[in-house]
Amino acid sequence: MAKVGIIVGSLRKDSFSKQVANNAASLFPEGYETEFVEIGNLPLFNQDFEGDLETPQEYTAFRNTIKELDAVLFVTPEYNRSIPAVLKNALDVASRPYGESVWGGKPAAIISQSPGALAGFGANHHLRQVLTFLNMPVVQQPEAYIGSVHELLDENGKLTEGTLEFLQGFVNEFVELIKKYQ
Repeated sequence: MAKVGIIVGSLRKDSFSKQVANNAASLFPEGYETEFVEIGNLPLFNQDFEGDLETPQEYTAFRNTIKELDAVLFVTPEYNRSIPAVLKNALDVASRPYGESVWGGKPAAIISQSPGALAGFGANHHLRQVLTFLNMPVVQQPEAYIGSVHELLDENGKLTEGTLEFLQGFVNEFVELIKKYQ
């Protein structure tokens, strides 16, 4: 059984990212368990927490959660042509203390979404850059950008059939990447 963590880069309760993530979670095959990982409760990263100040319990719990995962799916909006601060904070928290990153070697996949036509392209590529530094192999093809997301979700948060078919192919590629690292 492979355990896939899903990290949503938006804190809004009914965000488009959360709705897309819910759809994607349902597409994993038998033998893959998905778990949504909370990032909104993490205090802003401060290097002093690893020295003079006591490490926040939220950091320790988050790091332990990431350690238990076999892979991570990131679903994110784009804020100002980059990733949201809450997502960058989570990446930083679990990459420290220096030399003790819990991200290394975990396969990853990125879905970016936006109501706009660019579909979170900037966020997707900035996140890829960070994940490369964190030594996380990332699904390269297909890339998952979902533009005009508000037009692809119904009133129940379900994606259109064509979008679901695309995401199924994306999840299938992610599963193949995960198998290479198990």
